[in-house]
Amino acid sequence: MVTSYRDLGITVACDLTPELHIRDIVNKAHHRANLIHRCFVSRNVSLLTHAFTTYVRPLLEYNCVAWSPHLKRDIELIERVQRRFNKRLCGLSGYSYNERLRLLNLDSLEVRRTHYDLIMCYKIIFGLVAINILSVACRTTTGHLYKIYKHFSKHSFRSSFFSECVVNLWNNLPTDRIDFSSLSKFKKCLTLIDLFAPSH
Repeated sequence: MVTSYRDLGITVACDLTPELHIRDIVNKAHHRANLIHRCFVSRNVSLLTHAFTTYVRPLLEYNCVAWSPHLKRDIELIERVQRRFNKRLCGLSGYSYNERLRLLNLDSLEVRRTHYDLIMCYKIIFGLVAINILSVACRTTTGHLYKIYKHFSKHSFRSSFFSECVVNLWNNLPTDRIDFSSLSKFKKCLTLIDLFAPSH
């Protein structure tokens, strides 16, 4: 009996959970991150950070819209790659993870995945990709004009699918701080708001 299958770079388990894929990419990412620390003679923080974002981070983000985790343990497992890497950078070990991200001008990997989800949602809503899994609500009394209809789901498992978990994020986007007029403007707006703030 086949319990998992690899397709287009993603390991799909028979129960459709992303754990196998996450363990695979995390192991590869840790290995590659350790190689950067071992192989680079320079201890320049900017150079090493650029190496990480170029050679490691893509491993953890490739096609993440299809497998983005919803369990805290999986989210932490992925985040640990970046946390461990930048803690070993010269002069940063004494700072907290959030402080290190601020000093390095980086987002957490969870925030970046959230941006990817919302960008894909934008592409679907405005017809930039040929996918029809979301529908704009007919009437909205508050918020922006492109709110998505949220389907009722009897199973908690289904609520972890992209078409379900992205709805609240999208519908709660602040009207006064998001520009829907173009994809480039939408992307820029995402970088300027805190999607995990209590009001969102």
